Amino acid sequence: MSDIWRYFRHTWSNQHATVPGRTMALLVRDRAAANHPVIGIAALSSAIVQMDKRDSWIGWRPKDVLSELSDNPSGEHARWLVSRLEQRKSEVYIDDLIRDELFWPTLWECPATESIEALRSEATARRADHLRLARRDHVATLGRDCADYWEARAESDLYRAKRCLLLADLMRDKAALLRFLYPKARAAGLRSALEDPEARRAIMSIARRAKADTVGTEIADLSVCGAVAPYNEIIGGKLVAMLAMSPSVVRAYQRKYRHYESEIASSVAGRPISRASRLVYIGTTSLYGIASSQYNRVSIPAAVLDADADLRLERLGRSRSFGTSHFSADTVAALVRLCEQTSNGTRVNSLFGEGVNPKLRKVRAGLDALGWPSDRLLRHGRERLIYGVSLVHNLRSYLLGMNSRPRYLVRSTTTDDVRRISGWWMTRWLWGRIESADVLDRVASDTTERPVRHRARVALPAGSN
Repeated sequence: MSDIWRYFRHTWSNQHATVPGRTMALLVRDRAAANHPVIGIAALSSAIVQMDKRDSWIGWRPKDVLSELSDNPSGEHARWLVSRLEQRKSEVYIDDLIRDELFWPTLWECPATESIEALRSEATARRADHLRLARRDHVATLGRDCADYWEARAESDLYRAKRCLLLADLMRDKAALLRFLYPKARAAGLRSALEDPEARRAIMSIARRAKADTVGTEIADLSVCGAVAPYNEIIGGKLVAMLAMSPSVVRAYQRKYRHYESEIASSVAGRPISRASRLVYIGTTSLYGIASSQYNRVSIPAAVLDADADLRLERLGRSRSFGTSHFSADTVAALVRLCEQTSNGTRVNSLFGEGVNPKLRKVRAGLDALGWPSDRLLRHGRERLIYGVSLVHNLRSYLLGMNSRPRYLVRSTTTDDVRRISGWWMTRWLWGRIESADVLDRVASDTTERPVRHRARVALPAGSN
C-alpha cells in the first residue's frame, strides 16, 4: 500500500520530499468500480511549529494567552500555570546533573541565580561539544529495547545541553512566580503576578512550552491531498480533503501514535514519554497563492454526521513565503558546503532534535557567511493560502492543557462516516460536475486498455525500459 501511495505521489506536478516527524498516509479507493481504483491520496504530517496566521486563529500564541489571563485571572488559570511548570520539571532527567553538583532537588524549592547561570554555562559548553564533535551515532551500541537507551540519549552532549538550558529556564520561571503562586495558586496571586514584568515573562514562557507539547502531536498538516486521474476531473480532491478530517481518520491517527515514544521528550526525560495523540486540528496550504483551490468551500454540514457544528476548512490568511524552493539544487549544495567549512565548524548536523528545518538553517548560515541579507534572500514571494479546521469545541483550551479532554464536534463512535461523507460529496459536487459532456469525455479518455492512455501513470525519463 505504501508503494502504491508513493507511485501516485510521483504523478503530482511538484516534487515529493519526506518531512521529519509523524506521517500517516491515506489512500482513498473507489469501492464501486472494478478493482477498486485509487481516487486520491493524502498524508497527515507533523505540523509546522510556527505559523503566525494559524497560531493567531487558534489563540495559543504566548501574547494571546497572557491577554486572556489578564482579562480573566482565575484560580483555575493560576493552578494551570503551576501544574504546567511542575509537570515540565518532572520530565527532565537530572541524575547526572545531581552527580556533577549542577542541580539538587531542594534547589527547585528556592531557585538560586548562581545555579541558574551554572546550568546555562554547562548548556553552552555541551552545545559547543556537540557542534564540534557531531556525534551522529552516540547510542549506536544500544537498541530501543535496551533499558538504558533513553538515559544514554539524555546524557549525550546535545540533550545534556537541552536539559541544562530547559532546567535553567524552568528555575527562572519558578523564581519569578514563587511569591505569587506558591504555596497556593489563587486568582489574587495571579492578578499580582500579571502586574510584575518578570512574572509576566515567566507566564509567556510557560504558554510557549505548553504549545510545544502539542504542536507536533495533536495537530497535523495535510501535507499531501488530491485526486488522481480521472477522479480529478470530478473534483475528487474535495472528497479526499473531507475524508481526511473524518472520525475514521481521527481514530486511525490515535491508534497509530497513542503508544508512540516522543523522540525529543523521551531523550530529555531519560525515560519513555508518550504524548497524547488525539487529533483536534488539521491545517494545510494551497499549492499556489491564488483564490482557486481545492480547499475552497470544503465543509461537511453538521446534519451529515449528526455533529454539533459544521466541519469547515476556514481560510486563515497567507503564508509568509520563506524557504529555499526558489534556489537551484546546486546553489543549495554550495551554501551547505560553505556552512560546513566556516571557521566555527558545522553548526547544523541534520540530527533530529537540533532544531526544525536543518536545510533552511544551513542555507541561512551560508548566506550569512557571505555577508548577504539572508532574510530577504530566503523570502521567495510565493505566498500560499492557509486553511485550518478545528475538530473540537475546546481547541485552544485543550491544546494548552487547560482542559484534559477534547470535546469533538462529531461523536468518535460514528462508524459510517466514510459513507455519509461520500454521499454528501456526490450531492454537493459530483452531480453537477458529471452533467458536463466535456468532463465525461475527459474521464472516458483515461483507459487502461491497450494502447494505454491514462494520466495517472508516472512519466518515465526518456530511454527508460
